[in-house]
Order: sequence, then C-alpha cells, then structure tokens
Amino acid sequence: MKKSLLAVAVLGAFAGAASAQSSVTMFGVVDLSGNYIDNGGNKTYSLESNQLNSNRLGFRGTEDLGGGLAASFWLEMGMNNDTGAAGGSNGLPAVSAGTVLFNRRSTVSLVSKAGELRLGRDYNPSFWNTVFFDVYGANGLGQFDNLVGAANAGSSATTFARSNNSIGYFLPGGLGGLYGQVQVAAGEGVAGQKYTGGRLGWAAGPFDIAGGYGVTETGFGNPDFKVWNVGGSWDFGVVKLFGLYNELEYGSAKLKTYGVSGSVPLGQGEFKASYTAVDSVGKTPGTGTDINADNATQWSVQYIYNLSKRTALYTGYASISNDGKADFRVLGNGYSAAGKDSSGYNFGVRHSF
Repeated sequence: MKKSLLAVAVLGAFAGAASAQSSVTMFGVVDLSGNYIDNGGNKTYSLESNQLNSNRLGFRGTEDLGGGLAASFWLEMGMNNDTGAAGGSNGLPAVSAGTVLFNRRSTVSLVSKAGELRLGRDYNPSFWNTVFFDVYGANGLGQFDNLVGAANAGSSATTFARSNNSIGYFLPGGLGGLYGQVQVAAGEGVAGQKYTGGRLGWAAGPFDIAGGYGVTETGFGNPDFKVWNVGGSWDFGVVKLFGLYNELEYGSAKLKTYGVSGSVPLGQGEFKASYTAVDSVGKTPGTGTDINADNATQWSVQYIYNLSKRTALYTGYASISNDGKADFRVLGNGYSAAGKDSSGYNFGVRHSF
C-alpha cells in the first residue's frame, strides 16, 4: 500500500532513502499455522510461518529520471512470526553472516525501454520455475521443493534460491510474450557463492512455459553444482494445471524431480493438489555414497478460503514416502525420516498488506 513521505519517515532508518523517491511502497505478509508432523514415527506439534505465503516486510521505491529511465530499490526481509524474529541467513559462513536483515532481497535497479539492470542480493533465475510452475509456489507442506531442497548436500553451494553480490539483466516487456533474465554473482572468495544462470520463457494468454539453468562454483577442485529445469502452466478457467521438471547435479550425483499440480477455484475458496517424485542417481562426491535407491514420492492437498482480498484461512495435508536412505520431509522437525514416511497437516491464517 502506498505510504506518504511522512509515513515512511516514521520508520526512522528509511527516512533518508524515501526522501528522494517519487513513490515508496511498504508491503508485507503475515502467515502463521498450527502444524502436526510425523517424521518416521516422531510426532510434533508446532506453530510455523510461511505455510501459505512467505512472511515478509519490505520497502520498494521508484524515481522517474526522465527520458524513459527510472531508478528503483527493493529491500525485503523474512520474518518468523511465531517467535518475532526478522531477517535470516544469506548463505555466508556464520562468522561473516550473523543475522541478515534484508535476507530475501536487497537490490537497486536502473530500468529503461531496453530492460532492467539490477544489482545486489536477489533471487536466482534457475529458482523461479520451482515457484511459478508449482501450485504451492515454494511454500507449504506439499511444495515441490520438499523433494529438491536437500539436493545440494555434500556441496558447498548456497545459491539454490538466491545469490549475494549479483548483477542481473531482465528483458523489457512488449516482446510478444517473450521474457527472460541472466545473472552473475561474484563469489568474493567464498566457496559455493559464485553463480551464473539464466531463464527464458514465453507467455501468451492462459499458457506459460520457461526453462532455467544455473551453475555454482564450489571451489577447491570440487565439481560445479548445476541445476536446470523446465516448467509450464495452462489456465483452463475451471482448473489451472502445472508441470515441472528439475534436475540437480553435483559430480556424478543427480536428483531428478518432476511434479504435476493443479488448482480449482471454488467460489471464495480454492482447492489445490499435487504429485511429486524424485529419482536419485549416482554417488555423492567425496564420500562415494551410493544414492541410486534413495528415491521418494509425495502427494498433497490444500484448501484456501478467502475472507477478503488480503486475508485467508487454509488447511492442508501432505505425505512423503521415502525409499532406501532418502530423508525427504514434509516439514523439518529435527527428526529423521530416512527410509520412512513423513506426513503432516496444518491449519493457518494469512494476511497481506
């Protein structure tokens, strides 16, 4: 929602940044849910954030520089509202990282008819398909990333979702539905931080398709950590369908994850369902651990009831079946589910502003 200069000034630390802007927006999401989780027979109850949408508090602004050129900034922090904590990790070693305030995004941009040049901590292009082509959008008990996020274990890569010290370029609009971006991030001497990637897609009416690729140098003679994916969606009105394939590679080890999902509008509500599977191939570099039998499948359902445009109630259920020594979990609760089932359900409230 739009804030006047006076309102932004009340925020204190942001007064100086706001004074030069032609427009400044404060925005956020507060999302909390009660969860029951069973990981391999270990059962827990907890209050969790981010189970419908990611909790956040952010500030963004734009200044018109004339001649079709504009400058903008975006500062966005995560929040764990169950404990009141803000910020989080930025992937750097603990000694250097501490608690980062604007851990979700911290960028400054120049925008023109030729596209956008963006600098700072930002989302990686190879991550976006796992958000846009999964019905849950990388949140919740049944998200696609449940069978992806642990795949860089054994490497030093910390760039699955975001990169520090990045420079990115985004294609302008008006290209007949074509969109895309490229990004490079300096490692600055930290193993697992040097990233290069890109994404290219095409959207027309109800149809959308895109492919992404990223590679991170892990240093010290270790193999690069690579990810590529392709996803698509089609909105039929009565149902919107999504399809997604993601492959992570570290040396001879590969995790191939694919999923199908969909959503059905029901008056003020919405029903979602998904099926996801992962096939593990090869051996983990360094340890030589054979992962060929470490596969898993997941299915999930969710119902959302919108009390207003900004406030919603939701409930969901998800179940993962692990094979071999696979340890994928519906929601990490500190207990291993290696070779066992993981399941859970929740009920929550989300408000955005």
